[in-house]
Amino acid sequence: MIMLGIDRLLINPTLRQPLRGRRVALLGHPASFTAAGQHSLDALMALNELNIVAAFGPQHGMRGDKQDNMIETPDAIDARHGIPVFSLYGTVREPTPAMLDCFDVLLIDLQDIGTRIYTYVTTLIYLLEACAAHSKTVWVLDRPNPIGRPLEGTILELGWESFVGAGPLLMRHGLTFGELARWFVNSQKLDIDLHIIEMENYQPNAAPGFGWPVNQLPWVNPSPNASSLNMARCFPGTVLLEGTTLSEGRGTTVALEVVGAPDLDITQILARMQRECPNWLNGVLIRPCWFEPTFHKHAGQLCAGFQLHTDNAAYRHDQFRPYRLMALFFKCLRWEYPDYPLWRKFAYEYETERLAIDLLTGSSFFREWVDDSAALPEDFEQRLCADEQQWAEISAPFHRY
Repeated sequence: MIMLGIDRLLINPTLRQPLRGRRVALLGHPASFTAAGQHSLDALMALNELNIVAAFGPQHGMRGDKQDNMIETPDAIDARHGIPVFSLYGTVREPTPAMLDCFDVLLIDLQDIGTRIYTYVTTLIYLLEACAAHSKTVWVLDRPNPIGRPLEGTILELGWESFVGAGPLLMRHGLTFGELARWFVNSQKLDIDLHIIEMENYQPNAAPGFGWPVNQLPWVNPSPNASSLNMARCFPGTVLLEGTTLSEGRGTTVALEVVGAPDLDITQILARMQRECPNWLNGVLIRPCWFEPTFHKHAGQLCAGFQLHTDNAAYRHDQFRPYRLMALFFKCLRWEYPDYPLWRKFAYEYETERLAIDLLTGSSFFREWVDDSAALPEDFEQRLCADEQQWAEISAPFHRY
């Protein structure tokens, strides 16, 4: 049975000993919960032992459920415990000196979903940098990477850093939050007092969850549209839809598991994908479907599309490559509809000059490959394999499970 970092801390007084007599803050969100289903802040307070002075919340809020991107959360006072809750997705993205002055030790208990662009990764990195600069101690209470160890995508290129890509990570990085913290501290040579409260009995390669302990932990949405393990598995590919005019299913109950638009012949595109590069479609059930978003892109319009299913007998964890699958979808769409207005031009995570698709993919390479009618899947595969091999060598020393 898996034991989370938060549960190890709660049951082991020896682990907590270094926290006694120090001012402690918690960075958490709605998926910061114990094995008993209690929010981590409430569980820490119930000890009546630690001096919990503040909490921090990332995008979507510490206890809240803010929908979509660029929906900010204000600072607040926790209604139950009366301590300040500072928002790191409100007027600031990085902690201010006043916020840092209020604590000695920061506990980080965030559920990640294993993809570079998930903004909790950026918040982790910003806090590590700030705490290092202000001589603060950081403890990461580790949690599973629900999509496990497989690696996929390109490494973010120098100069393409943003709130959806704070460092030279692979898109699907294969690390837990604690492992990510160790990698970043090492790569940036930060002088920081960092502690990782590791999980016990975590097996990231074990079936049937392959990263997520199925039938041991409930799935609690880490963000409002991360509604299932299926979504997390698809996300390294489907998140790219945020940089396009196509619907990623926001405004439906299966956001980031579907793709669609009112003006596309999906059957035609899927047939082209099967002809051009069938091995990029392995390991997953692709089901053509129709859906009508109630808000966001194409709201109120019937969209033709497809849904990706990893919760069935067709799923092969070591073969499913969502980044390649969605890249092939865009490529075949461009071949079938050369003039289709695919790339969405809008302010994305407060960036107004660079295209969202480039921020998401970590350079202009992906978009240029899609738009170049002469570029082939094998050209893309060559770049992916090089980056994946490089990241495998970089990240392996940080594996703790």
